Amino acid sequence: MKNTYTTSLNLPKLDFILLIFRIGVSILMLFHGVPKLISLFSSEEIQFADPLGVGQTMTLAVAVLAEFVCSIMLILGIGTRIATIPLIVTMAVAAIIVHAPDGLAKQELPFMYLLSYVLLFYTGAGKFSLDHYFLYKAENKDE
Repeated sequence: MKNTYTTSLNLPKLDFILLIFRIGVSILMLFHGVPKLISLFSSEEIQFADPLGVGQTMTLAVAVLAEFVCSIMLILGIGTRIATIPLIVTMAVAAIIVHAPDGLAKQELPFMYLLSYVLLFYTGAGKFSLDHYFLYKAENKDE
């Protein structure tokens, strides 16, 4: 009888779980990024936090880059480790600087995203990604 509670690592299952995790976290982040993208191109005056002092428009543009563009990259699994870096920085700023006065109730979500992106930074996209496809194609080009 196979032990359900084994501690050994099952790589095919890990690749599938990374796919689900990567896509799930990215879709959830798109719910934050799309409204920011729309507000970036709207005719209304930009009202956005500027915790680093680079200007509201620049801060909003960087947030859109991270939350929209990098989330799309994660869904596709392309440039996964690079795409997580702006997301990690954005979530760290949101949790540690922007929501610091609000307490843990408002910091909890950015910290959860931060931990998710740190995990993806260290694991990569997994086998079911464009990263893997292009890497595999490049490695087996000579065959």
